[in-house]
Amino acid sequence: MVVDAPLKRRKLTSIDSMEAETAKAKFAAIQEKLGREIRVFETSALSPSSNEVSNSEETHDFYEFTAEDYYRILATKKQDKYSKTRKLQEAEEAAQRSKITKAVIRIRFPDNHTLEVTFHPSETIQSLIDLLTKVVARPELPFYIFTTPPKKPIKDMAQDFFSAGFVPRAIVYFSYDLPKGDVDDTTDANSGPFLQEEIMSLKGLELIIEQGQQAEPAQSAPEPVTSAPEPVTSAPSPMVQDRKPAEKKPVKPKWLKM
Repeated sequence: MVVDAPLKRRKLTSIDSMEAETAKAKFAAIQEKLGREIRVFETSALSPSSNEVSNSEETHDFYEFTAEDYYRILATKKQDKYSKTRKLQEAEEAAQRSKITKAVIRIRFPDNHTLEVTFHPSETIQSLIDLLTKVVARPELPFYIFTTPPKKPIKDMAQDFFSAGFVPRAIVYFSYDLPKGDVDDTTDANSGPFLQEEIMSLKGLELIIEQGQQAEPAQSAPEPVTSAPEPVTSAPSPMVQDRKPAEKKPVKPKWLKM
């Protein structure tokens, strides 16, 4: 029946809105706990970047720096970098620092999950390591992060994100740093999950929040009650009075002489 449709829509809307509020509260609680804006999502297993993460057993030759990589990186550098004075370079760097206020770092794990965290460009890479220690499933195991291509472990933890070239955003990869002889421990660690259950629960919450916001009924003004239009009465047309033809005066003939 047509009458049941609005009731059903209202019921679904209240459920979506409730779920959205719960998701918002969960996001806010975890972000307050970590003091960071974070997101968790899953990347496609077929993407090249994800395959590179999952192939943690590849040798270093797999990440060999090729001539193509060299020319690609060289092309991104400014041609006049070395022709500028040190003072001018420092001034330009300071201007760039003032414009960039966020460093969005994505950490990709071997199980194709990605953790996105927002830092300030002046923070050091050590702050990223400290955060990972709080969110990974097995913080007691040694780990390291690296960039690719080529595979390059990040060792200078005192370097800030701006100096490391990680602004406005960057992708780094996570790997446990276990001895190759411990096959059982390595296999167990690399089987995942890599993030704590509480952090993994954030996956998909953004979609729930977005759908809940779209499902919220618009607070529209009540429709005005339209009354039946009053019949329009036209003013009576003035009565047309019969006009008598004007009496003609007798015309005296020219031949008549008095």
